[in-house]
Amino acid sequence: MAEIQEQGGGGGKDGKARSKKMSTKVDLTAMVDLAFLLITFFMLTTTLSKPNIMPIIMPEKKDINEEDLEATKESQVLTLLLGGNDKVYLYEGITNAVLDSTDYSAEGLRAKILDKKDRVKAEWGEDEKDDPKNPGQKKMVSKLNVIIKPTKESRYKNLVDTFDEMKICNIGRYVMLDISTQEENFIKNPASGLQFSVEDQLKAAKGVEK
Repeated sequence: MAEIQEQGGGGGKDGKARSKKMSTKVDLTAMVDLAFLLITFFMLTTTLSKPNIMPIIMPEKKDINEEDLEATKESQVLTLLLGGNDKVYLYEGITNAVLDSTDYSAEGLRAKILDKKDRVKAEWGEDEKDDPKNPGQKKMVSKLNVIIKPTKESRYKNLVDTFDEMKICNIGRYVMLDISTQEENFIKNPASGLQFSVEDQLKAAKGVEK
């Protein structure tokens, strides 16, 4: 509320009457109350931002035998070892594996995956599968199998970026497994090669300590 206060009064020394000066005073109490009411209103009605998360749904572990592993050709397999400092190591197959490394940029990991995908397509072709998004229609799926194995030094963001690349590169077959001791040693000393037998691969797939 605003009120008017009178200042001065009476006549001057010469006896002439002088006009009274008026001053205004604004009472801001109601405005403060209104401000708090508005703040309370917006706090109660505003939806707080929710963190973006990506759920990871892992398949149930089943009994795995050698026939399941031998059904996939080594030339169709690409293994990604997620290391520290935003670095990813990769090798193809198991026999005479050669360790390579790159980063998570489009010119790095994505280029490596697309190159391997093209080579698998040229050698083995593609599979025709039902398209779940378009019932009754077929789509071509790459025969490339990508195995993702994070190390203890990798970050959760590295795993998310790797899964994103699987979607971007349209990879239909990929799985996440625990890294083996042989692969950890392979990262430390690539020149020693990868000593990884079929039995070791079975243990890694089952999550058995070696």
